[in-house]
Amino acid sequence: MRILGELDQRLFTRVATARVPGADPALTRLSRGADHGRLWLGTAAALAALGGHRARRAALRGIGSLAIASLTVNTVVKWSARRPRPLLDLVPSVRHLTRQPRSTSFPSGHSASAAAFVTGVALESTRYGAVVAPVAAAVAFSRVYVGVHYPGDVLAGAAIGVGAAVLTCRWWPPRPASAEPERRPAEAPALPDGDGLVVFVNARAGSGAGPAALPPAVLIEELLPRAEIVECGPDDDFAALLDRAVRRAVERGGALGVYGGDGTVNSAAREAARNGLPLAVFPGGTLNHFALDVGVPHPEDTASAVVRGDAVSVDVAVAAPVAGRGPDAEPVEFLNTFSIGLYPDLVRLRERLERRWGKWPAAGLALVRVLRDATPVELSLNGRSRRLWLLFAGNCRYAPDGFAPAFRPRLDDGLLDLRVIDGDHRLARTRVVVSALAGALGRSRVYRAERVSWVQLDGLEGADTFAYDGEIHPATGALRLEKRPGKLVVYRPAVRGDEIAQQARLAAAAARHHNGGRGRRLPADGGPSASAD
Repeated sequence: MRILGELDQRLFTRVATARVPGADPALTRLSRGADHGRLWLGTAAALAALGGHRARRAALRGIGSLAIASLTVNTVVKWSARRPRPLLDLVPSVRHLTRQPRSTSFPSGHSASAAAFVTGVALESTRYGAVVAPVAAAVAFSRVYVGVHYPGDVLAGAAIGVGAAVLTCRWWPPRPASAEPERRPAEAPALPDGDGLVVFVNARAGSGAGPAALPPAVLIEELLPRAEIVECGPDDDFAALLDRAVRRAVERGGALGVYGGDGTVNSAAREAARNGLPLAVFPGGTLNHFALDVGVPHPEDTASAVVRGDAVSVDVAVAAPVAGRGPDAEPVEFLNTFSIGLYPDLVRLRERLERRWGKWPAAGLALVRVLRDATPVELSLNGRSRRLWLLFAGNCRYAPDGFAPAFRPRLDDGLLDLRVIDGDHRLARTRVVVSALAGALGRSRVYRAERVSWVQLDGLEGADTFAYDGEIHPATGALRLEKRPGKLVVYRPAVRGDEIAQQARLAAAAARHHNGGRGRRLPADGGPSASAD
């Protein structure tokens, strides 16, 4: 330790006495700008505002990593080490900070925050990580240059920051750069310039997927100028307009398109599957789970696939009432998830709180209340009586295998991803939360996960409701969950890469020049379409 301390002091002396032309004011301002994470909060806001879905994920992971690193450094390590700050005798006064830090020196909190943020960003996007990395390195170096940390403090802080970012992967694994390339191809008509495509546009959805300056309908017109558009505004009847778009697509013998978030896409996908229509998904929401799992992260990807006629088959799952085991009801199809127990209660409470508190605060408050007040659901699972806090069934296998499924490598594996939290064990909820935070959920006795082709649920009278794809539905006496393999056809490029977006933009530019740059929209009365020209 003595040798390391002497080396640390010599390195500090070399940096303190160094003269880097033009660096004094720049590094001093940069070091001050990183106080309290302000620099990284601003960078995250810029990524979220100017980038696409991957940029928002990168910003969110970066801030989460920063929070863990900052909490670790400032509440545990600093007060354990209590190393004094370096003396400023060798540091030129022009570099001195206006306000010298009063906390102990080891480790460097600024370096931990910088390393955590850039590593978190890089885990989601190496491109954005490469952009942010030089700034993070400059912040870390500046802490030695202005004389408030030894080099060892900076290295230790950086190691903590990297570790904090890696730790987030235990609960929220990074999504692969692209969906599984090998998918079951399906037949779908090629629609040059979108001719024959009817796109249902939910104008209320977030516009994170496309250029910020373009409204959703205009974006579709730019990419596929001959497509017809049915736009749903804030005060319009969602179901009626979606039905109109479906009927028009059936009449034309083409395909149904949808622009919006996961809820909008799920509704349109179910209608497309029922009517035998290929589906073109233009991601326009905040999370876009289904679009990303299919492999169309950008509207340009979808447009390219529509023009070429490239498509894949996707499984649809169904919750079908069992005859003679309860009141007659229609089968419910779901694309993503089905659940009974805690989650439906969470959705209902969140929706009640959302108007007052906003979506994410309401979700957090609802989670706390549900974990405190909920009771287990008693049912029969494949003929075996069970008492469960939660039953989750995913349409195809979700990754990771822990408590927080994030994405699906495939959408055509013919399986249900079944996960349950047992309600018979003492302190089951607490044990699940602790195991999930520790990354040891797979070894927990209260949590079980398996992949099955079907599952039957009996005795659901006490469950009241179940949730599917974020919607709440009254529970019946008995349900059989099963798969309908390859029932839905979704447009997806057969080739991947940046050339897709470039080709789509060139095609859109040529179409605008030829057609006047405007697409076709269905009139408000739902009659025959008319050209905007």
